[in-house]
Amino acid sequence: MMSGIRVVLFDDNELLRDSISLLLEDDDTFSLVGSYPNCDNLVDVIRKAKPDVVVMDIDMPGINGITGVEMIRKNFVTVQVLMQTVFDDDEKIFAAIKAGASGYILKNAGSAKLLESILEVYNGGAPMSPSVARRVLLQFQGVPAPDKIEYNLTLREKDVLALLVKGKSYKMIADELNITYDTVRAHMKKIYEKLHVSSMTEAVATAINKKLFINFF
Repeated sequence: MMSGIRVVLFDDNELLRDSISLLLEDDDTFSLVGSYPNCDNLVDVIRKAKPDVVVMDIDMPGINGITGVEMIRKNFVTVQVLMQTVFDDDEKIFAAIKAGASGYILKNAGSAKLLESILEVYNGGAPMSPSVARRVLLQFQGVPAPDKIEYNLTLREKDVLALLVKGKSYKMIADELNITYDTVRAHMKKIYEKLHVSSMTEAVATAINKKLFINFF
């Protein structure tokens, strides 16, 4: 018999779903009772799985995560929803909160933060990534959100990061930019330092989340 906090995951990124699934299955505090790429059958899924907490992405094909939250609030008032997404813009944050999300964290927050946030939501809390919490406070205070952070990436670092966001491997980036593999690694080390991240996944998430690529694609 399953024990622990029952969790259902909705995210169209298969690799991320698999990663989170393994994370939850390795911790006795949680029981993964469902993992899905979209919300198309959400009501039936929730009714059968009976989760305590739903971890919900926003940008999915078909029914998106914000609509998914609205459906959960309408049909399953006791189920808590934790948004986990790359978006930290005001529109998405407040749409999710208005729809009934209990927490909102970014995908670059790390695995420990995810588990902590699921537990916090289950216990009645409202976890948020620091940048999201700040935006919420500024909104209530009537203060405009701060401008996009300047990470001071060089043009070449921007080129490397843009290709990384496009899904290119280090070798493919080296070939496209006509530089060596070791040079790509050196650029990535600098990118990690400037973005304050420690992995390729976090670098990509930060680039998308902060819209760093729109000026150099």
